[in-house]
Amino acid sequence: MEEEPIGIQTMRGYHPLVIEGMGGYDNRDPSWVTEVILEQLKARWAIDPPKKPLLLVTQGDPFEEKGVSAITRLVADRLAVQRMLIFLDPSIADYHVLNADRYKVICELPYSALTHLLQTERPEALAQITDRVDTHLRRKNTRRRRAGKRALLDYFRDFALLQEVTKIGCKQICGTVTVAHTSANLDVYSVSSFYRVSLELGLIDVADMVPFPKAY
Repeated sequence: MEEEPIGIQTMRGYHPLVIEGMGGYDNRDPSWVTEVILEQLKARWAIDPPKKPLLLVTQGDPFEEKGVSAITRLVADRLAVQRMLIFLDPSIADYHVLNADRYKVICELPYSALTHLLQTERPEALAQITDRVDTHLRRKNTRRRRAGKRALLDYFRDFALLQEVTKIGCKQICGTVTVAHTSANLDVYSVSSFYRVSLELGLIDVADMVPFPKAY
């Protein structure tokens, strides 16, 4: 029997928290965004608290002063939790693992380990995710062409798949996941906007999501 990767073994003991949102182009104060997210998480967990210790799962963003990489550091500090890094394999993006922020990271896992897990345990899910990401990408590019804009760059597909496979893989491994957004206004052409894929497929439930309040 194939031995399970250390990263997956480690993850099983935790409740994964995934935070999705804009990169360094987010010009808001990350401390303020963090406080809003923590308020939303506190309200959600008052109703349905995690049954295991938290582990904040990051997706290889390099550290920047603003945006999701700054916010995830602050959330980890405020919640006093460790982090896990899931990264694209070098065969997909050789720079990704090299540039990833490793602040408070206790374990790492390549994207291929999660796709292998899904292929083994839920092969239909991996095919559905890939197909739905491609469908969303075609729709976005059609809309862009009609507006006289260029198609989205190829890496959008890789990072959209990473985002969706990360949280679906986390839920498959741990039986639970919490996904928090850093904004209520995610750009339709951002990688974060692909979050609808897992919801449409029913692989992530609305109850797993902690939206950013629209009033902010």
